[in-house]
Amino acid sequence: MQEAFSAQLTLVDTSVEIDARCVLGPLSLDLSFRRLGVVGRNGSGKSTLARLLAGLIAPAGGTCRLNGVDVYTDRRAALREVGILFQNPDHQIIFPTVLEEVAFGLTQLGRKKAQAERDALAILARFGKSDWAQSPVSSLSHGQKHLVCLMSIVAMAPKVLVLDEPFAGLDFPTKTQLSRYLRLFDGAVIHISHDPSDLQDCESVLWLEKGQIARSGDTKSVLAQYLEAMETLGAGDDISDLSR
Repeated sequence: MQEAFSAQLTLVDTSVEIDARCVLGPLSLDLSFRRLGVVGRNGSGKSTLARLLAGLIAPAGGTCRLNGVDVYTDRRAALREVGILFQNPDHQIIFPTVLEEVAFGLTQLGRKKAQAERDALAILARFGKSDWAQSPVSSLSHGQKHLVCLMSIVAMAPKVLVLDEPFAGLDFPTKTQLSRYLRLFDGAVIHISHDPSDLQDCESVLWLEKGQIARSGDTKSVLAQYLEAMETLGAGDDISDLSR
């Protein structure tokens, strides 16, 4: 694999609201990265951030840019800048066969159907899955569906890949296999996870807490602080307090 592409993420007073309640931000950030991790507990805003960075939701305030592109307002440009791998592949897959699913994104980029299918077949061959072309997606395992989604994204060749808890629900062998396939992507990666062990290969990490950046910096330092804080929280007994 060649050296990963270096991307630029710029957030300026960026916030997201759901049902008139601010769930993320305001965040301001300007950093260059190849492998960026985002860690935080459930409800900290990680998945909201993933969708914001992929241009799938609009900020309530401020701006979000990847490589200078406003990923929400300029959707055509965003298709070439960023792709997202969701936690649940069933939320991403829309076509009945593997070939149709992988080819769809290429048609969104403007390629004719025949060319899109040829390019999709080339991606399947690159991943060693040529025999999957006509397979019904419904017949695949959870991990195999994840791989179909990954191949669909790689086919479109975005500069940045956002991973939203990609290993959730996977057993260890499947997680190991998907990790190997992820290394075939040579763009920049934003890996979002509640599990610090997933982020060891990242160069830097953002720690989200209640929609805010609690810490940011080198991976080893931030993850050590995160684990210490989580161990402190785990030593308490607020889970038994029914008044909360």
